[in-house]
Amino acid sequence: MKTAFAGLALLFVCAATAAAEKVALIKIDGAIGPATATYIARSIGEAEAQNAQCLIIQLNTPGGLLDSTQKIVQSFLGSPLPVVVYVAPTGATATSAGCFITIAASVAAMAPATTIGAAHPVSLGGNPIGGEEKPDDTMKKKLENFSVSYIETIAARRQRNVDWAKSAVRDSASITATKALELKVIDLIAPDLPDLLKQLNGRQVDGKTLNTAGAEVSEIKMSSSEQVFQKLWRPEVMFVLMLIAIYGIIGELTMPGAILPGMVGAIALILALYMAAILPINVSGLALIGLALLLFLFDVYAPTHGILTVGGIISFLLGSLMLFNHADPLFHLSLSYIIPATLVTAAFFVFVIGKGLSAQRLPVKVGVETMLGKIVPALTPIDSHGGRVFIEGENWSAASDHPIEKGQLVEITAVEGLTLKVTSKGK
Repeated sequence: MKTAFAGLALLFVCAATAAAEKVALIKIDGAIGPATATYIARSIGEAEAQNAQCLIIQLNTPGGLLDSTQKIVQSFLGSPLPVVVYVAPTGATATSAGCFITIAASVAAMAPATTIGAAHPVSLGGNPIGGEEKPDDTMKKKLENFSVSYIETIAARRQRNVDWAKSAVRDSASITATKALELKVIDLIAPDLPDLLKQLNGRQVDGKTLNTAGAEVSEIKMSSSEQVFQKLWRPEVMFVLMLIAIYGIIGELTMPGAILPGMVGAIALILALYMAAILPINVSGLALIGLALLLFLFDVYAPTHGILTVGGIISFLLGSLMLFNHADPLFHLSLSYIIPATLVTAAFFVFVIGKGLSAQRLPVKVGVETMLGKIVPALTPIDSHGGRVFIEGENWSAASDHPIEKGQLVEITAVEGLTLKVTSKGK
């Protein structure tokens, strides 16, 4: 009887232990950027704190920044627990940066009808060699050689197909999940997450036997700040921030004291500069946009019948088209942003700023200066010692170098404090 109870208790302990097993999960759907690298590094730490069996990264990405990819690979290789990259759902891709990330995983898995590859460095935003916006052939070759050696090192470390990994960089090779499994680029194919956990169960990974059958899946969400920065680093966002900075700062300069435009413009400028440090910016495009702003301003201050404004519109349009690296669709700025932005910017300078500066150059219409030259009758006799006149609904003290009789018309020639200087205009 005691033996039976002991066996039953052991079964309960084993069941409880099995039920307590946990697997951490994160989902990455979109471009790889700084926020993605931060999210993955934080998730590895949280998964370890939860004593999870492994961290599963469900991945679907068209690519991203090379420096962010390097940070993610470093996180994988230094992770205290196994990291499983699962390219899913069906139809997902792990191209460009995603290829590096998948190959660097402790376990690489794909769902059916998914693809991996096309990791040529020209399609990776940013580079470790200097961030040239239009690298020459030598620079391109250096970047390609670096990427080849980098992915070769990763594939060798994870005991994956080194030759195919190198071809993914050199030749932009891309293959399906079935072919990837056949070529030993990945470790397994799983149609869904439960099947993935079933196949991972009992697998030896980094000296650890995974116990994932029936494990509880704990999803780690992106933090609010990570979500914000993940959305911020898109070219469209930087373009809009740049426009806000331009409108705000120029608006403040032409209408001093407004405060709000300048404050909003300064914040947008700081954010745009942060984005410029991340995204591959073409300096020529930025220079053309700067030239456009100068042409707009010159045309406002020194009217040239719109010739400079037309030149500014053309310069702004060309600069916007050239602003980002077009080697990768990730950094393509759509015409649906460029054309409206060009028209709005031209209208802003022609109508808003132009009208504001014109208003500043109009003659004064209020204040004591408006009384100069006006002719009014004298209320009392006026001489050098004083007198009175009535103007704009008020009685004013007046003085004249020559005596003026009451009722005689006088012309206001100057305003000295609260006294008007007048001269006789006859009766």
